[in-house]
Amino acid sequence: MRLEKVDLNLFVVFDALYREHSVTKVAQLLNLTQPAVSNALGRLRQTFDDQLFVKTREGMSPTPVADSVVKDVRQALVLLGRSVGSNARFDPARSEKVFRLGMNDLAESLLLPRLHEEVRKVAPSVAITSYYVEREAATAELKAGMIDLLLDAPVVNARELGQKPLGQLPYVIAMRPGHPLAATGLTMDDYLSAEHLHVSSRRKGRGQVELALHTQGLRRTIAMRVQNYLVAARITAGTDLLWTVPRVLAQTLPLETAELPFAVEPLSWQLFWHRNADEDPANRWMREMMEAVAQTVL
Repeated sequence: MRLEKVDLNLFVVFDALYREHSVTKVAQLLNLTQPAVSNALGRLRQTFDDQLFVKTREGMSPTPVADSVVKDVRQALVLLGRSVGSNARFDPARSEKVFRLGMNDLAESLLLPRLHEEVRKVAPSVAITSYYVEREAATAELKAGMIDLLLDAPVVNARELGQKPLGQLPYVIAMRPGHPLAATGLTMDDYLSAEHLHVSSRRKGRGQVELALHTQGLRRTIAMRVQNYLVAARITAGTDLLWTVPRVLAQTLPLETAELPFAVEPLSWQLFWHRNADEDPANRWMREMMEAVAQTVL
């Protein structure tokens, strides 16, 4: 393959197809027609002498050849983008950039409505896409440009990442209206005797509450563990389970709340980005937007 004969725009289409698994979605994302994307895929297949993507029930699935080259393609696109945009201005009013953010559903529900509102005031054509990103993959995805920013607890540790604290979310106990413990001063014995609901995207591992209880040689009974905060809210509303949840979310839900009878470290939120994007004007602008929104929401 002689590079001077290859249209580098084809690699942008390749990256988008690998991520979206759909010709239609890629056409919308890149503002192209579907025939243009199909044509680009045909040229890519000729270039690599491989199908690269095949139709399945799940969409356009990559072949082993596509899997083997996607990392290099993405790294090359990041380097090219950094070279082209290192001294470029970012004009929010004219930009049509799609920012890709990594966060869980708690952050989405608290931050995205206000972030959308604030972004729309100054950048009417900017779009936001939010994904859940496994911590183990976060650094690689930031480096490859698959996401622009990651919002997570300050446990993602990599020298190649820049980071900034966004805020802390203290916990309270939430329970259904009319819960037997709602009208009483909830004691430590009450808390430990009750059954609890716990939210975590991980299959196992201790949360903030478990760590706090462990220091006192205590433990609680977790009757249900789910991965989604808004699902947990519905479960709490229909059961006698106690849910220890950030106060800022509990205040938005039709649930009773009570103070914790012991000290728990608040949930901390940290904003991460790859150091390649330290001086990128678009990335810096979105970091500032998210920081400002967090200060008004948390």
